[in-house]
Amino acid sequence: MEASENTPVTEIGTNEQTPRQIVEELDKYIIGQDEAKRSVAIALRNRWRSRKLEGPMRDEVIPKNILMIGSTGVGKTEIARRLAKLVKAPFIKVEATKFTEVGYVGRDVESIVRDLAETAVRMVRQERMDSVQEKAKELAEERILDVFVPQPKKSQNPLGRLFGNAEDDEEKEEKDEKPKYQAGREWVRKRLKNGELEKELIEIDVEESSRPMVGMFAGSSLEGMGDNIQDMIGNLMPKNRKKRKVTVEQARKIFTQEEAGKLIDMDEVAETAIKVAERSGIVFLDEIDKVAVKGNSNGADVSREGVQRDILPIVEGSQVSTKYGPVKTDHVLFIAAGAFHIAKPSDLIPELQGRFPIRVELKSLRKEDFERILTEPQNALIKQYQAMLATEGVELEFKESAISRIAQLACDVNEQSEDIGARRLHTLLEKLLEDVSFDAPELQDKHVVIDEKYVDDKLHDIVQNHDLSQFIL
Repeated sequence: MEASENTPVTEIGTNEQTPRQIVEELDKYIIGQDEAKRSVAIALRNRWRSRKLEGPMRDEVIPKNILMIGSTGVGKTEIARRLAKLVKAPFIKVEATKFTEVGYVGRDVESIVRDLAETAVRMVRQERMDSVQEKAKELAEERILDVFVPQPKKSQNPLGRLFGNAEDDEEKEEKDEKPKYQAGREWVRKRLKNGELEKELIEIDVEESSRPMVGMFAGSSLEGMGDNIQDMIGNLMPKNRKKRKVTVEQARKIFTQEEAGKLIDMDEVAETAIKVAERSGIVFLDEIDKVAVKGNSNGADVSREGVQRDILPIVEGSQVSTKYGPVKTDHVLFIAAGAFHIAKPSDLIPELQGRFPIRVELKSLRKEDFERILTEPQNALIKQYQAMLATEGVELEFKESAISRIAQLACDVNEQSEDIGARRLHTLLEKLLEDVSFDAPELQDKHVVIDEKYVDDKLHDIVQNHDLSQFIL
């Protein structure tokens, strides 16, 4: 297919932003943690640089994996979330605690690579479908016309066929019907183009989406086998079609998707996706500290160490079979993150430690950071509450003194109990605005001002005593 042949693999899986641009984009949502942002930005740029290499050196350069260390709520997972939206590459976020050692019931670590391959296929398929949208829209319009103006059916005259003049009669009928059919079709086409029929209800045939067989092959070693058998059964069984009554506008979207799917070559998509996953894939491995074994432990900890041993070959570089073909993980970038408040990075097995050469320590948040988190990011908490209450006509105004007081309280609670970082702000703000949220529909004065006195009144329990149980998550 022309569209797929002309689209090089590097365009799909390469991030064109410079490190400075990547950091600027992350700054819109994440306050502080400049060192972690810089490390991630450099790692992404190095993927781009490796594409420019030629000859044996291209295969020799492998990504430098990153280990992010920092207490909960300081921005590790948020960096992963924003990175996923930023990069034009297959990206998956997984939690190390979800996996078990081979032989235990649960997910095996090879499913990480299978998920990465799935993500790559979806991404490449969408890119291919976007490239054939114009052609698909034309074909979709023809199908809508077929619904409004069906092809005239040939009538059969049994007596005519008996006496041998059936063919002459059919030719005469076709000559009479063809001009009428074309005229009716062009008239409907004109009305479609003018948008006159968008809300008209029509009955169409659509393919029934196949439902996954939930619960089958749930065992870890049979996971990949389950996918393959499900696909095989899906290919053997004919696709069911059902009738639906939809508007022309909805029919156009359904038909466009169906026609775009027919125009792309799924074998080529799978082949390209494997290359993209191998060269550009990024895996964010969260909660890595939860599989670290502290000291000499027995029992369930054996499984944790087993998970580390199973993760090692994937991070090191190995070949994993997926339903789209084998995927080599040598050039996949792994970013691991963990709080390490109980275990230490040195509690990981030495071989795994060696596979994460870049260590970044995320700092605990201070009062100034909390103030900025409340107001600066595009998705800042105060902006969220203002937008939600504005739907009821309530105008919420925060004074600087109130923001400063909330930030100070968040610091105090984090110091006196568990440090949960920016997540503490969610608890405090929810309690602070509880009455306004409840009374919003009946409020007479729709302009609500939050100042330092308001904060102290609403959060007087935390101001007066150290019993912080209701503020601890």
